[in-house]
Amino acid sequence: MTSRLHPDILKAYAVLDTGRSIDIELATALGQLPNSDVLDLVSLANKVKNRYADKNGAVHACSIINAKSGRCGENCSFCAQSSHNGATIDVYGLVEDEKVLESARAAYDQGVRHFGIVTSGYGYMKTSPEFTRLLGMIDLLHRELPEMQVCADLGMIGDEQVAALAERGIVHYNMNLQVNPERYGELIANTHTVDERIETIKRLRAQGISVCSGGIIGTGESMQDRIALIFKLRELDVDVIPLNVLVPIKGTRLEGQQGVPIPEIAKTFAICRLVHPERIIKFAAGRETLMKDFQGLLMLAGANGFLTGGYLTTRGRDTASDRVLAEQVAMFA
Repeated sequence: MTSRLHPDILKAYAVLDTGRSIDIELATALGQLPNSDVLDLVSLANKVKNRYADKNGAVHACSIINAKSGRCGENCSFCAQSSHNGATIDVYGLVEDEKVLESARAAYDQGVRHFGIVTSGYGYMKTSPEFTRLLGMIDLLHRELPEMQVCADLGMIGDEQVAALAERGIVHYNMNLQVNPERYGELIANTHTVDERIETIKRLRAQGISVCSGGIIGTGESMQDRIALIFKLRELDVDVIPLNVLVPIKGTRLEGQQGVPIPEIAKTFAICRLVHPERIIKFAAGRETLMKDFQGLLMLAGANGFLTGGYLTTRGRDTASDRVLAEQVAMFA
């Protein structure tokens, strides 16, 4: 009997048997699948996730604190914290240590075991008093919540700063590439280059720090751009891949951006899983605000993690509801 699966999906089933990534030619073909075949691709991605990325059925959940908000000199098109944009947000300097501990403890009490400290701005190429305070926050979390896996997203950092974070056992450091590197200057920012981000990732990897790096769906990129990003992340050997669906924020350059059709987003998640069979793929921004009834579909399209409890300047979903979602997704394993 002739298979009812699309021929390119049949080719991709080799990943399920071998655990080896599909190549860019097959990924490109899968990116062109008609919408009627997307659920078959999603099914395969979920099977690959269950076989190669599943860690005792657990969903990787993390929470973050916006430890320093606004006044960023970079002109990222999507970001409410950029001083180049006109979004209305809370603006404040580095929060007190107790605020970070309180936020981490609340996440811990909800069962979350990965907690990230995030700051606005270009980063820390020198060990400033502010960076020293951040190191103290990390030390505080290790002392008070020894079972919490502490992560950070502090922008671009230099060798000395990477070494200081490595000494403190940072579990993951986030440095998103956002889009196809070749279009970063066009779609995201031109006050810095994507190469600066890539160099930070290489510094982190050289010091043995696990890297969390992904991108945004919906900035005006094509499916081929998304595939280029996915393969660049494989080249950089990142460990965690957060995929965000753009939440257009009033006052940013992308406030009027049209949304990407859900089948296109599902294909992107599934292709990412087939290129990264063993990695953590994390559904970050846009889950409950844009995907709404379809966020479960994307969790079954290869994702095995999510950001919970709120983002930087937009609301998130409460951790208790996400815990139920994770339990329901696990039923498909």
